[in-house]
Amino acid sequence: KVAIKGIERELICPACKELFTHPLILPCQHNVCHKCVKEILFAFEDSFADGGSESSNQSSPRIRFSASSMDRIDRMNRSGRKRNSLTPRSTLFPCPSCQRDIDLGERGINGLFRNFTLETIVERYRQAARAAIAIMCDFCKPPPQESTKSCMDCSASYCNECFKIHHPWGTVKAQHEYVGPTTNFRPKILMCPEHEMERVNMYCEICRRPVCHLCKLGGGHANHRVTTMSTAYKTLKEKLSKDIEYLISKESQVKAHITQLDLLLKETECNSERAKQEASQSFEKLYCVLEEKKSAALRAIETSKNIRLEKLQTQVEEYQGLLENNGLVGYAQEVLKETDPSCFVQTAKQLHVRIQKATESLKSFRPAAETTFEDFVVDTAKQEDILGDLSFHSNGLEIPEINEEQSRMYNRALISWECPGKTDSADIYVLEYHKLNKEEESVTWQKTEVCGKSKVLSDLDDDSSYAFRVRGYKGSICSPWSREVIMRTPPAPVFSFLFDDKCGYNNEHLQLNPRRTSVESRAGFPLLLGSERLQVGCFTTLDYIIGDTGIAKGKHFWAFNVEAYSYLVKVGVVPSSKIQKLFHNTPDVISPRYEQDSGHDSGSEDAFFDSSQPCTLVTLGMKKFFIPATAAAPKDPASRILPLPSCLGICLDCDRGRVGFYDAGRMKCLYECEVDCSGLMYPAFALMGGAAVHLEETVTANDREYHDDI
Repeated sequence: KVAIKGIERELICPACKELFTHPLILPCQHNVCHKCVKEILFAFEDSFADGGSESSNQSSPRIRFSASSMDRIDRMNRSGRKRNSLTPRSTLFPCPSCQRDIDLGERGINGLFRNFTLETIVERYRQAARAAIAIMCDFCKPPPQESTKSCMDCSASYCNECFKIHHPWGTVKAQHEYVGPTTNFRPKILMCPEHEMERVNMYCEICRRPVCHLCKLGGGHANHRVTTMSTAYKTLKEKLSKDIEYLISKESQVKAHITQLDLLLKETECNSERAKQEASQSFEKLYCVLEEKKSAALRAIETSKNIRLEKLQTQVEEYQGLLENNGLVGYAQEVLKETDPSCFVQTAKQLHVRIQKATESLKSFRPAAETTFEDFVVDTAKQEDILGDLSFHSNGLEIPEINEEQSRMYNRALISWECPGKTDSADIYVLEYHKLNKEEESVTWQKTEVCGKSKVLSDLDDDSSYAFRVRGYKGSICSPWSREVIMRTPPAPVFSFLFDDKCGYNNEHLQLNPRRTSVESRAGFPLLLGSERLQVGCFTTLDYIIGDTGIAKGKHFWAFNVEAYSYLVKVGVVPSSKIQKLFHNTPDVISPRYEQDSGHDSGSEDAFFDSSQPCTLVTLGMKKFFIPATAAAPKDPASRILPLPSCLGICLDCDRGRVGFYDAGRMKCLYECEVDCSGLMYPAFALMGGAAVHLEETVTANDREYHDDI
């Protein structure tokens, strides 16, 4: 038999850390006191209402949330999940044992079973712990006598005399079940918590809980596989008995493991002390180096101070000699009293030279030494950064890598990273970034802590390059920094708009998605009908579409993607004054009368073609970007054809009257030209044949959660 004292660990509630009192069985099969379940739910609701603040966790002194539980509260708050009272439509309960959020269903606490078996074991443990304390009779007149038996039907304890009085022979009470003295009274029949008048007589194998026949007929277990209670009792008891017998048979192996664990405990203690000693020695070495550098710096400053003081003191003495009846002047005055010419000349020549030098020094006074010690300023900025990064490095913690394909620079910066082994071995990540500036000598990294593997940044400057790096932390251990990745922000603030489905939109040739962020031109039956104009020497025209928002002033940037299969796409800007001409008098760009190659190289056709356009556009198609033929463009046509970037951008500067076309992935300008911005300017697109354009979606704070889910 197992001693009752040896199982105390199994009888402790994980919430209050005390012996179980009326334990309830959670759906995760863990046990919690009935009172603790209520307190946890109340405290959890309060924490939810206050956004997971620490002050909201003070209502119950028995319950303390762990850091992981508070993190779950914060995540649920961010995701918008809400809770109500103890019996809401769906009650979530944070299990203190498995740290998971358990759904208690519609009935909440009322749908949980009371664990009477565990309650009986706890009571036996309490009786063993207080064997010297007797249970008194509940019906004796004072002073009460020690009880000899307890009635399970009456839920009371009796001495021999009181039991005979309250359970007379020949009455119904005489048939009551009685046991030894106890304070643990449980019902003889286990009732269903959902159907309170029905006793449980079946066991649901899916939910692993007892149910009644109403639960099976029309309740939540209607389609579940159930078995009789006797069968479940026999099966579970056999399994439990076999498992216990197996563990008992492996007692020697368990003892060997315990011995090994004891050795590991001692080894851990020794290794930790050795690690502390090595860390202390490493810091002592740093202290020694700093002390040596400090002493050398102080000695250099002291030496320089003494030299400068000596020079300045000598200069002071020299100037004091220039005072009347003092020093050099006094000596010269005495020399002037000499009457012998030969003796005077002999002495006065050298004296005159000294007097002249003193006179010149008065005219251009200059201290003999500098008073500032700017040359002795110790620059420790780099060393402080290095010391700030001083931590334990582990080869077991993987170095994260910034994923440049998933990272984006648009209205905000979305920086994503991953571990090469595809395992999330770090508990938290630190993302650092700084703006690249050639004028700044020292680099100041901005730091942010991230729980996931991506971060949205919104405080970056336009038209600037930034360096990013990331490292992982697991406790006090950190990985080395990842490779630095340089990304550039858009040249101007991002301009948001949608495709206009009203102004000039041709729904026969173009198709918009419901969100109006994508437009597609299909080379279908309408295009074949339009090609009948070939008989009169005219091809089909472009189908135009514009943005639904105009720009009046300032500098703006927008980006979009052109499908690789697109045959012909034109992108650019159009002034509001020429929108009507764009849609109602569209030039036939590939008809014979606009054929640019007429057989001579005068360039007059190009000039006439450009001047006839109502808007400023560049041509894309067949995975190519075509630089327009202008005076500044290269003469060779092949050099004007570039590979089509995966993402294109347009930057319109209304104040300067210029529009630029960018490779939005690298934020590199491919072509720039002048544009008339006298009126409202609208983004313009033209498609022909099979083609599609998708507007770049802005980066939102939800993008971080989306990538984390992926």
